[in-house]
Amino acid sequence: MVEAPLVETRNLTKSFPVGGRLRPGGREALVAVEDVSLQIRRGETTGLVGESGSGKSTFGRLLLQLYAPTSGDILFEGRSVLQQSARATRELRKRIQVVFQDPYASLNPTMTVRQMLREALSVHAICAKDARDARVAELLERVGLASQLADRRPHQFSGGQRQRIGIARALAVEPEFIVADEAVSSLDVSVQAQVLNLMMRLQDELGLTYLFISHNLGVMQHISREVAVMYLGRIVEQAPTEDLFAEPLHPYTQALLRAAPKPVPVRKTITPAVGGDIPSPIDRPSGCHFHPRCRFAMPVCKVEYPALRHVAPGRTVACHLYEDGSTVPKPES
Repeated sequence: MVEAPLVETRNLTKSFPVGGRLRPGGREALVAVEDVSLQIRRGETTGLVGESGSGKSTFGRLLLQLYAPTSGDILFEGRSVLQQSARATRELRKRIQVVFQDPYASLNPTMTVRQMLREALSVHAICAKDARDARVAELLERVGLASQLADRRPHQFSGGQRQRIGIARALAVEPEFIVADEAVSSLDVSVQAQVLNLMMRLQDELGLTYLFISHNLGVMQHISREVAVMYLGRIVEQAPTEDLFAEPLHPYTQALLRAAPKPVPVRKTITPAVGGDIPSPIDRPSGCHFHPRCRFAMPVCKVEYPALRHVAPGRTVACHLYEDGSTVPKPES
């Protein structure tokens, strides 16, 4: 029997009204996330990858209930989180936490680490008041920081240390699910590896479930068991990590992997992820939104958005090239 996912979205959509004069009526809609159905299994890491502006962070904020969806549903342990009482929603917030991208901006500069962690413990009544200092020390040591550092303020720590504090703050309320939104993108490469290894160790020790949002394919390959690729608010491909990196199916995924940095002695190059610029989410191309940048585009791509279809066990792709069972040519190395 297949275990039900811990977190699931069904046809989740989020659009924002935008003031403007480009169209009659002076109002437009920015569609950030559209018709996304995704399952995240308990104890595993699902990666969400795509260029900046693809809707990844908006999707994460929908799961955290920082945004209300325009339509669709979010389920936690099979129950809709959008139809719960205020009390149930408050309890759920303990079980779902976030690690933000910028450890410099996500910590209160006027508070000590002890004050920040005690505040989280107090708000959610995690432990008795006289046990909170011991809990603070335990949290710091769990993320690799000495408990003697608890009375320092954020500016007294390095970027990697601050991100560890952010992780400790997320762990303070004993969550089950963590949204990591570009959690290592602002860190040096060597520090990224340390933080990723820490998060993987914590997952093993605490049974955590992650949605790991990143534009960095190397990071995604290291930490994720399954990867969903997002383009202009839609999932265009989803597969087990090993399969996706061995044989990417969607032309967009192929282009992302083709442009991923590769170690080259002496010479350093920067390759754009995909040719051309990502279109505006206010005025998305007709049909398949990727067709203006796709080297395999066909006439049907300009008029009809492809369905997200199963093409192999555990693999889905939204591309007209797979409708008749054909395959996309392999990308150049």
